[in-house]
Amino acid sequence: MDTFVIEGGHPLSGTIDAAGNKNAALPMLAAALATDEAVTLDNVPDIRDVRSLCALLVELGASVEMLDRNRVRVTAKNIRTSAPPVEMCRQLRASFLVAGPLLARTGLAELPSPGGDRIGRRPLDAHIAAFAALGATVEVAADRYTLRAPHGLTGADVFLQEMSVMATENAVMAAALARGTSVIRNAASEPHVQDLCHLLVAMGSRIEGIGSNTLTIEGRERLHGASATVGPDHIEVGSLIALAAVTRGEITIRNARPHDHLVTAEVFGRLGVRWEVRGEDLFVPRDQELVVRDGLHGSVPRIHDAPWPGFPADLTSIALVLATQAKGTVLIHEWMYESRLYWVDRLLSMGARVIVCDPHRAVVAGPSRLYGQVLSSPDIRAGMALLIAALGAEGRSVIHNAQQIDRGYERIEERLRALGAKITRTDGAPPA
Repeated sequence: MDTFVIEGGHPLSGTIDAAGNKNAALPMLAAALATDEAVTLDNVPDIRDVRSLCALLVELGASVEMLDRNRVRVTAKNIRTSAPPVEMCRQLRASFLVAGPLLARTGLAELPSPGGDRIGRRPLDAHIAAFAALGATVEVAADRYTLRAPHGLTGADVFLQEMSVMATENAVMAAALARGTSVIRNAASEPHVQDLCHLLVAMGSRIEGIGSNTLTIEGRERLHGASATVGPDHIEVGSLIALAAVTRGEITIRNARPHDHLVTAEVFGRLGVRWEVRGEDLFVPRDQELVVRDGLHGSVPRIHDAPWPGFPADLTSIALVLATQAKGTVLIHEWMYESRLYWVDRLLSMGARVIVCDPHRAVVAGPSRLYGQVLSSPDIRAGMALLIAALGAEGRSVIHNAQQIDRGYERIEERLRALGAKITRTDGAPPA
């Protein structure tokens, strides 16, 4: 078990490059299964989830070449199995992303229930319904899904029962090799969904409506190889903005794709955070006055997640830590996942003033003086939130289970040290 040891209370400053988007890289890697030619991806984040998915692709028969730390070439000339190992699939939820391209290309996909963060129920109903609408037969067992389309898939009008990112990605990858035209309605439109669609277009697919909630895909008999660049991770960028504000530092985030952060600017702005757009970079000034901006008639403001272009669910944990440092009261409403606020007890132990109302809502009153504590990271985003809190707190903090943070943030301690963070990693449990 890896552990971070942090000496908090030091403003961070400097310049950092935004890493590639984990949630774009994973479906883009899976999409390489849809062709027998090479797919080369640049700006792929060097994180645990990417390495796990690459290992799974190799098990399926693909060749995976690490051309350098952030450049990967996948060639799935021959797929030797449509049933990846259960233990590998249980390592990450993104393992289910291979279902769409496997089913479309081979006519068969046999997959167990995927792993991933334990943040609440994350059903696969929308994925299964989309595959069925495209002509697949589906067998659902207690812990396994068997999808068959021996004569190929057929284009269809598909309405997703929820605006699920991964169900949209699976449906689009399957439809790209289906006969005829498919329309995916109630589709997710996050930046990473758009990146996947642009890759499929580069591979020969025709997709209209990219960036909207209705995607029209003209199926192709085959797709060809392509090269693409994974876009910057808007969740990491949001995390770094919050980090600068909490530590009262000054950070420039390069290659941040500013138009991805319009909703974050509005939501973080309610807590007093601001930044400047400098071309493709974001500049967060030091010593910001963090004050909650009340609603009309002095009402307590609410920060809540929503499907894109709403505020990302993955930033609610970050926003909660940020709110502990802002003067005033705010309601954090995480309505999508019923277990995502369970980590807040760790923040309370650091001195935060938070009332957890129920599994979905927490009231934060700030500012709170945070103190170092011995903590444990329960998942990627809560882990990063605790890391931000520790860097802003007085004294020494220890964060166990740091490998959870590694799943979503590339070489985070190394990159934060370049900004002045006092953070080290150990492979054991140091004394508290």
